[in-house]
Amino acid sequence: MSDYLLEVKDLSIIYATEDGVVQALTGANLKLRQGETLGLVGETGAGKTTLARGIMRLIPNPPGKIVSGQILFDGKDLLGLSIKEMRKYRGRQISMIFQDPMTSLNPVMTVGDQIREVVVTHHPEMSRQEAKKHAENMMEMVGITATRYGDYPHQFSGGMKQRVVIAIALAGEPRLLIADEPTTALDVTIQAQVLEMIHALKRKSNTAMLLITHDLGVVAQNCDSVAIIYAGEIVEYGSLRQVYKNVLHPYTEGLFGSVPSLETNARRLAAIEGMMPDPTALPKGCKFVDRCKYATDRCRKEQPQLLELEDGHKVRCFRHEDREVKGNG
Repeated sequence: MSDYLLEVKDLSIIYATEDGVVQALTGANLKLRQGETLGLVGETGAGKTTLARGIMRLIPNPPGKIVSGQILFDGKDLLGLSIKEMRKYRGRQISMIFQDPMTSLNPVMTVGDQIREVVVTHHPEMSRQEAKKHAENMMEMVGITATRYGDYPHQFSGGMKQRVVIAIALAGEPRLLIADEPTTALDVTIQAQVLEMIHALKRKSNTAMLLITHDLGVVAQNCDSVAIIYAGEIVEYGSLRQVYKNVLHPYTEGLFGSVPSLETNARRLAAIEGMMPDPTALPKGCKFVDRCKYATDRCRKEQPQLLELEDGHKVRCFRHEDREVKGNG
């Protein structure tokens, strides 16, 4: 058996649209152990949610298609499962907190019944009363009193709705939790509360978590390892300490440079110049070439591979070839 609960190997996903084929994800590789948290960081449109939905086998087809790769969960390739078999994994083994709680909840069902529905689906041996009690316990666990079981989503604030979504995600007691920007729509104080709650619940159940975000501060507080994704490719990957103490990729450098500092008196935030390339017409060489201050002619002609350095830190950039241990695709 593998040491890893989740292994994503060379995963590529496309979307066939009227404007052309969108290369949403290209050759992604990730590993995650039981109880660990991996932060997936990148700007809007980088491929974070596509990767998450790929793991859940929720890529809409058409227009989406997984064209290559493996998704090994506890050694089992999820891409080889039938739709019926995959349903046994969703919610019970792998669960996802979707990005917007406002649209994730059914407006005509009580929040309690929405949580109970998950419990019944994954624990058919439970009686109706036992399932309701479990749902009430889940509500209490995320900080909502069980007396609100019969309330509807419109009666909850944004932060409370997000708590309900988390309760639904955790009701099946999954081994892997995918959290897709779980605090995007919340104010800073509620963000901190929700993240602390997710972290505490994860610790209690030894759940592995893939945390998708664009917030480097959130990653620093919650993650063991970090993957930086740009234009559908993972460009830097390592432990939290490796990535935060020794930034290797120019894109990662730009992300850190755009974070405001309390120690520096600046009138404007530093931004990464330019825009991400059109995913239907990606450049021949490095995807970051038009925004990179270190770009050379080689960068425009050749596509860099993900290099693994001596300490296991990985980077997709020609500047570090002299430190490479082995190519890793």
